[in-house]
Amino acid sequence: MAIPMILFDDVRGEFGPLTDLRAAFEIRTGMFTTGKRLTVALAQTPAAYWVPPRLSGVVADRTNTPINQLPTGSEFLCINGRWVIPQVPLKLRTDEALIDEETEHVIAARLQREDVPMFLDSCELPDRVKTQTVSRGALYHYAWEIIGRLKETVSYDIDLLQMHDAMVPHVDLPVLGHHPVKVHRSAKVYPDVTFDAEKGPIAIEADVVIRPGAILCGPCAIGHGSTVLDQTLIKAHTAIGPMCKVAGEVGATVFQSFSNKAHDGHLGDSYVGKWVNLGAGTTNSNLLNTYSQVVMKLEPDGRRYQTGMTFLGTIFGDHVKTAICTRIMTGTVLSTGAMIATTAPPPTTVRRFSWLTDKGEHLYRYAKFIEMMKAVMARRDIKPSEAYLTLIQQLYEKNTENKST
Repeated sequence: MAIPMILFDDVRGEFGPLTDLRAAFEIRTGMFTTGKRLTVALAQTPAAYWVPPRLSGVVADRTNTPINQLPTGSEFLCINGRWVIPQVPLKLRTDEALIDEETEHVIAARLQREDVPMFLDSCELPDRVKTQTVSRGALYHYAWEIIGRLKETVSYDIDLLQMHDAMVPHVDLPVLGHHPVKVHRSAKVYPDVTFDAEKGPIAIEADVVIRPGAILCGPCAIGHGSTVLDQTLIKAHTAIGPMCKVAGEVGATVFQSFSNKAHDGHLGDSYVGKWVNLGAGTTNSNLLNTYSQVVMKLEPDGRRYQTGMTFLGTIFGDHVKTAICTRIMTGTVLSTGAMIATTAPPPTTVRRFSWLTDKGEHLYRYAKFIEMMKAVMARRDIKPSEAYLTLIQQLYEKNTENKST
């Protein structure tokens, strides 16, 4: 009988706006969220999730699994929701744990019931627990690592994917290369679409629409209900989440879900949150003219990090909007709720709920933001829950002063 699994967010990752409205294991880090990847790879559904108290309501909205409640059982397998690719099969005995060599953070631990609450609250293991280290980088620690490791995770996730209604594309659809191309039977693929699987696999989930002239280069994955518009170029290491619209040139980028880039423009080596809309012609830089490593600040008042990455574009928090022809510099972070409407590129770190125009930076009026947010979500027949509205309000109050636009 399997040991009950608890998937936990230890709040030790530095993800900037990516974890404003979701737990670390809910971030899409490839075709799957990290949580789903762990669940599928370990072949076990969590018996409970453990998240920061401020997120308990919104996570509960998205699952029927207990949140921050210890389920029945005498011992538990506690799995860190930042684990990039799990070590399987996972062979842990009672009172044993895996530790990340680089950070000494706990990756996985098999603990007795009486030890679990203390561990989940403090992330400190009891003294009697025996530990073994795993090579450095087993856990995501910084937001840009999600982008940097898409080369691993997109292919890994497609290999894990089991689509009962999958098929090989019709012989009339050009398929280049020898890697697998998985297309759900309900997907609609128009003429003149090219699947380039020379360098990696391609996965197209249920109810996807791929319009004429699109080119998809593997490894890449398109989530259910999403649309790839006419003449779009999807470059390698890209994962588009559910219910998105994508056009132009997109490469080495992940879309969380319900976001639109429905016009021409380049987007590279980036993360796009939920409910993001990029105006026509929005284009980002993902490489410095000096070819040096990119420096990034996840918070406006935070430290500047040497990312170790040469290619790094933009991190878009949830509910970010850009106007037409917006230009975005290398290594930019546009935080949750920001509106960018400037003719010059915005600062490389933009505060939450900022309203940027050529006249300067102001704060989004809260009532105006909520009105806009509800209108956008209603277009997809979705109504924000009370827990979600409460979390948005708390985030707004924490990150703004008594100014408005």
